[in-house]
Amino acid sequence: MWKLTRHQWWQVIGTAIAALAVLAFFFLPLPRYIEGPGEADNLKTFVKMPGHPDRHSGKYMITSVALAQARPATYLYAKLNSYYSVESVDAVTGGASNATYDKVQDFYMQSAINESIYTAYKAAHKSVTRRYLGIYVLSVDDKSPFAGKLRVGDTVTKVNGRHFNSMVGYQHYIQRQKVGAKTTITYQHNGKTQSATAKLMQLPTKKAGIGITLTDNVKVQATPKVSVDAGDIGGPSGGLMFSLQIYTQVTGQNLRHGKKIAGTGTIDANGDVGEIGGIDKKIIAAKRAGATVFFAPYVKPTKLLLKYEEQHQTNYQLAKATAKKYAPNMKVVPVESFDDAVHYLKTH
Repeated sequence: MWKLTRHQWWQVIGTAIAALAVLAFFFLPLPRYIEGPGEADNLKTFVKMPGHPDRHSGKYMITSVALAQARPATYLYAKLNSYYSVESVDAVTGGASNATYDKVQDFYMQSAINESIYTAYKAAHKSVTRRYLGIYVLSVDDKSPFAGKLRVGDTVTKVNGRHFNSMVGYQHYIQRQKVGAKTTITYQHNGKTQSATAKLMQLPTKKAGIGITLTDNVKVQATPKVSVDAGDIGGPSGGLMFSLQIYTQVTGQNLRHGKKIAGTGTIDANGDVGEIGGIDKKIIAAKRAGATVFFAPYVKPTKLLLKYEEQHQTNYQLAKATAKKYAPNMKVVPVESFDDAVHYLKTH
């Protein structure tokens, strides 16, 4: 019978430890996320408008950030590459579970699609309506008197029997009430109307509140009919580029003139463009996809912001600095609104 010597046993053990170390280096999950350049996808494949195809050359591209749980190998790679970053779990998910985080990101995307349809159709003078459903619950504070009643994904439709046509309307009404005042919230949960009554809490601002993070929930209907499928992409940052693709199709105008145009930024009902995160990584994604123009949100920083953050960079400033280093042939265009982007396309 063949037996291993002590030296051979140590060789086997050493080999096993080395193999485990290699596996851990590449596959051991760490309590961190790696953010890096994602994709720059052609929006022609996302937007369907029967009778209004996009046959013009060139493309609008929606840019994304790639997000993955860190492993030792990817952690080291991110530390060695300036356009990758290591983020804490809380910074990415806000402390929410993966399921809750995904639900919120899906809602943000659907909201961005609704606002982009409304913006594009309104600019094209086409038939479009925007119905305000209520306030969408993004998170519920653990100390909220409505914790365990309101849940992420619910839509508040009334407060004390009153319905308002904006998030601000709800906020103003609630803040005018007294801390401790008994309040009834009517809301939609999985398509069913429910209600909950509790006392208003005191917010850090000293005003009364219900202890939730919220945003608008709207429904848009447009003619001609349009459908947008964003696939696995979540978040609100595709609003501007969706609106440009939809506008191009509903008007039939050739605004791209064969160019590959990428960009990012939220869009609201007024057509204003908002800032987003990870724009430096999106510049890299756009460069890899061959984009020659990149629309970057520009929101002028307030004096108060600059007081506490002297080195603050706008989305545009960060995008321009990144392009100068990694994509010198790409034109970065600052936009404050949808109209700014359309004006640039029509004049260039």
